[in-house]
Amino acid sequence: MKIDPSIFKAYDIRGTFPDQLTTETAEHIGHALAEFLKPNTIAVGRDMRLSSDTLFESFTRGINDAGVDVVDLGLCSTDGLYFTVGKFGYDAGVMITASHNPKEYNGFKICRKNAEPLTAQDLQQILKMVQKAESFKKSPSRGMSVRKDISDDYAAHCLSFIDPAVIKPYKIVIDTGNGMAGATLPPVLDKLPMLEVHRLFFELDGSFPNHPASPIELENLVDLQNKIAEKQADFGVAFDGDADRMFLVDKFGKQLGGDVVTALVSKSLLSKKPGETILYNLICSRTVPELIKKLGGQPIRTRVGHAFIKPLMKKHNAIFGGEHSGHFYFRDNWFADSGLIAFLVCLELISKENRPLHEMVAEIDPYVRSGEINTRVDSIPDKLEAVAEAFSDGAADREDGLTVVFDDFWFNLRPSNTEPLLRLNIEADTPEILEQAKERLLKIIRS
Repeated sequence: MKIDPSIFKAYDIRGTFPDQLTTETAEHIGHALAEFLKPNTIAVGRDMRLSSDTLFESFTRGINDAGVDVVDLGLCSTDGLYFTVGKFGYDAGVMITASHNPKEYNGFKICRKNAEPLTAQDLQQILKMVQKAESFKKSPSRGMSVRKDISDDYAAHCLSFIDPAVIKPYKIVIDTGNGMAGATLPPVLDKLPMLEVHRLFFELDGSFPNHPASPIELENLVDLQNKIAEKQADFGVAFDGDADRMFLVDKFGKQLGGDVVTALVSKSLLSKKPGETILYNLICSRTVPELIKKLGGQPIRTRVGHAFIKPLMKKHNAIFGGEHSGHFYFRDNWFADSGLIAFLVCLELISKENRPLHEMVAEIDPYVRSGEINTRVDSIPDKLEAVAEAFSDGAADREDGLTVVFDDFWFNLRPSNTEPLLRLNIEADTPEILEQAKERLLKIIRS
């Protein structure tokens, strides 16, 4: 079968619909997945994208044709899908989503039993099977599909991470970007009536009429920032399209990076369970390991990406793992990520400390950061080596791209998994040092 292999990424399957990702492709991916995993039952959820219903019909037809049953979760979030697979013991789970990508994209996030992610090697095996789809045979006993509503169960699970009685009556603004958090948040907020919540774009709409559902980009936070100022809110919260990522914004409109949120969640969890192990990816601020050590926890540095973090969390029985990109993983959530749980844990911490979010952050975070700077280059290996040579006086490692550490700043330069881009992140002790390092690095990268 003719298929665009580029839709098979490092962690998921994703492309534009209906040119890169067709209904026929979706059907064959469903059949291949069923043959590859040989499960009895696969739970399948979908987001509100305009193509999700169509892809669901084709994808599940392929699964059923292979003789495997489907549990249809209807509209749900990616973290809700992970919860379902873990809680109810299904053999696998698939979320039909393209996360934060523009409206023309869609795809599949896939996990095994216990919400364990498929590896890049697994996905490549499925691609090879799809390319030989003419050999697929329909099972004599076709699989069935049954519907399941998880909304109340998932809300109760998320709320179990906190004590609702300690939550203070904050005024907050939540922007769900017309994504799935608009459906998963209301059952939780109903149990927290003390909050004054101003809701932005809770209506599910896969055309994203207000702004892209990608809150890591600052331009997509303008509506949230304006509403925080208008309502004089205590802080704001933004979720991405499939609601597995979450970002906090303080009362002054400043976005907290995922690494700072990782530090806050770590602080909360370690106050309840001292001495636990916590993972953080190598893009995260030094604030994260420094705070974890200070609080008696055990920090472990990892590569970027859930396919690396989740297995390591299991290996070390880590209570939590966080990424700069806004993914937050919890041991008591089958080591899977959840933006909603992270939001609730932070809400509980803010309530307990009973002081403004920006003050809490200032106390633990003395550093300045560049944010991710992307550059399209002709030869990624050549640029990495040129930078390595120019900064050879620092302490370097190649765990994920190139990381070089100095006394007063450090940087990581790593290739994108999907595009010919180099991604640069820098952290420094002062703005001046940061600017000098950035200027020197970009001069080499962009020359």
